[in-house]
Amino acid sequence: MSYQIDDTDMRILEILDQDGRLAMRDLASRIGMSAPAIATRVRQLEAEGVIRHFSVDLNPRALGYILEAIVRIRPRPGQLHIVQRMIVDEPRFTACDKVTGDDCFIARLCLKSINELDPLLDPLHDKAETSTAIIKSSPIMRRSPPLT
Repeated sequence: MSYQIDDTDMRILEILDQDGRLAMRDLASRIGMSAPAIATRVRQLEAEGVIRHFSVDLNPRALGYILEAIVRIRPRPGQLHIVQRMIVDEPRFTACDKVTGDDCFIARLCLKSINELDPLLDPLHDKAETSTAIIKSSPIMRRSPPLT
């Protein structure tokens, strides 16, 4: 990356990480710059790929998903791309990482009841081995890497 992030950019990132919906004029006020200057910097940070997107953080429980699980998935030989497509196509998988080691995928899954688990994972079992852990709590939900 050729773009050099300076102290002002870091402050912008810290503030937006806490509240991505903050109006440019409010962000500018906190930084001590004009709103147009801040807007230009935010656009530059987006263009350089430092800021990937702005999003909303939904509470799965409020949507009726009372359980979350981590599923470790090890595709059988020759099944990696098929298994990956199955994960991507199932909307109850809310996150998935392709990893090194014995398992190829570590995925996060939302469920409205435990009764959904077997029917959801059964189609994978012809193509992969799975190991599932129900999440009891999440001390860290989503955190940006250190900005200092």
